[in-house]
Amino acid sequence: MKALAYEEGYRSHEQGWWESREGLRFLQERGADPAFDEAIDKELLKLAHKGNVILDSWTMPWLLKHGFKIWLEASPEKRAVRIAERDRMTFEEALQALNQKEKQTKDIYKKLYGFTLGEDLAPFHFILDTDNLNAEEVFQVLCMVMDNLVLKREGH
Repeated sequence: MKALAYEEGYRSHEQGWWESREGLRFLQERGADPAFDEAIDKELLKLAHKGNVILDSWTMPWLLKHGFKIWLEASPEKRAVRIAERDRMTFEEALQALNQKEKQTKDIYKKLYGFTLGEDLAPFHFILDTDNLNAEEVFQVLCMVMDNLVLKREGH
């Protein structure tokens, strides 16, 4: 998605871009024209059908019928703290940007595909609450899940 935005002239390569004014403007454009999302999802589906990939996508769990699907959960407050630290902004600015981004993203996916992001967790095989975990701990848990639940099941 960020690569497509970059091709459209956005500075999407910058850290924290999604929560920036420009990132939020791109989100509004996506809401008005689903072509961005449809193009990305079409490419991700092609990659998924080739197999042996890990995708970081908010739509694939609903669009793909196969694969092991993981949802990483975090409270809005914890997410805002992480964004504020990463992007050197206040907690209040981060929370406001996060809430705006989340509402618009939910609206896009509800209109385009009919699911409610973050509320309809039916497609997921594993849900991990990351509020009390750092990035390394999340990575370690996911490695254990992949090793013990996914790869053993597939005979790897």
